[in-house]
Amino acid sequence: MHSWVDGQPADALSLKDRGLAYGDGLFETIAVKSGRPQLLERHLQRLAEGCRRLALTADQALIRSELQAYAAALGEGVLKLILTRGNSQRGYAADPATAARRILQGSALPVYPLAHAEQGIRLFPCTTRLAEQPLLAGLKHLNRLEQVLARAEWRDAEHAEGLMRDTSGRVIEGVFSNLFLVSQGRLLTADLSRCGVAGVMRAEILFQAESLGIPAQVGDISLDQLQQADEVFVCNSVYGVWPVLGCAGMSWSAGALTRKLQGITRALLDA
Repeated sequence: MHSWVDGQPADALSLKDRGLAYGDGLFETIAVKSGRPQLLERHLQRLAEGCRRLALTADQALIRSELQAYAAALGEGVLKLILTRGNSQRGYAADPATAARRILQGSALPVYPLAHAEQGIRLFPCTTRLAEQPLLAGLKHLNRLEQVLARAEWRDAEHAEGLMRDTSGRVIEGVFSNLFLVSQGRLLTADLSRCGVAGVMRAEILFQAESLGIPAQVGDISLDQLQQADEVFVCNSVYGVWPVLGCAGMSWSAGALTRKLQGITRALLDA
């Protein structure tokens, strides 16, 4: 399927695009089922917040319409939306009147081993650390070099994801997922006010926990807390939930709360 640029089929971009030059923009990766973008409202909510914080001028109604049209044409797969600040001349200064460029790309759903969801996965302990930058924290911005470096740290089949910490040593997230701990029936996920990506599935799990009366907390997580957890799982908006069985010398089991939330997220993504 052709990519779209500003609503039209295209396979090229201007060399003056600020997304290419500076990583000046945002993106969303959206699962598509039966021609419908899954968790669309959460993706659009995060995108709108990113546009506000980066001062990107974007027509949210137009973006919604194009996402729905592209998803209908794609049918099944993964839709990637990229917003850049558009073109500019040399230099960091941007024209605030320039409308964001909209890029839509489609691909097949990734084929993950069934064992990742059914038995669980192991995390690779990445040495690459996430820099603490509150101005960008939580955003799905285009600057992903930390994740590129972290993902290059392992190439074996034993590890399906990596564990990322910040420069102060706090446990933050996976390379392409968010992380949850379960301790004595309580959920804990990292505070993302310094760094990390506020995933839409993370937001959905926190919402579901509140709806079900499951105690949940957002806060700092130490390696000791991680090691002492009863259950650990990772999540994102494409695969849902994967139980985590181990990382380095630490080990956990795929417990009842992980399985419950896994079933809920699977139903959401299959709807």
